[in-house]
Amino acid sequence: MYSPQQTSFSSARPQPEQRSFQHVTVNLPGRLMLPSHEEYNCTIIDMSPGEATFTCPARPRLGDRVIAYMDHIGRLEGTVTGFQADGFELQLTATERKREKLAAQLTWIANRHELGLPEDRRHGRLTPRNTLTELTLDDGSRVHCRIIDLSLSGAAIDTDLRPALQTPVRLGHMQGRVVRHFQEGIAIEFSSIQPKEALTAFL
Repeated sequence: MYSPQQTSFSSARPQPEQRSFQHVTVNLPGRLMLPSHEEYNCTIIDMSPGEATFTCPARPRLGDRVIAYMDHIGRLEGTVTGFQADGFELQLTATERKREKLAAQLTWIANRHELGLPEDRRHGRLTPRNTLTELTLDDGSRVHCRIIDLSLSGAAIDTDLRPALQTPVRLGHMQGRVVRHFQEGIAIEFSSIQPKEALTAFL
């Protein structure tokens, strides 16, 4: 079984020709945005808390800053450092806290794959094609935000706002409440299970 004790995500000084972090083979779909604001579907196939390898039809330039929203791990950003036949490599820009969080998420992903564990969410999450939207607060004010992922029962939202837990909100026409804060934003639980048709506008 994969564990931090067996394979450490340490940032110790690497030896020549070695990477700074332990890499994990993954299959994480999502969407990314280039500096031109063009958006593309993408998949991370190899990742560490400091780097990620994407397969993607996008062709950024060396040094471009890329923002990605990936299933299971949320928002990532970084700088293009290399290319492959069907994608590119990204040096991630992250605080020490964010790297620690990524290390824990990658450990879980690796263990889940080895053990054949199911997803721990009630409904499968999807990365929407249309990520930009508005969040309506309980006082009627509206703020622009970006959807990280979406399901029939809730959504993760990238926003600087941190409404109190249990605050009523509306995402599009879907009523819900704030149930969690995390580094990139908030998690919303819808008041009822949404019909698939309600998500069509985003997907």
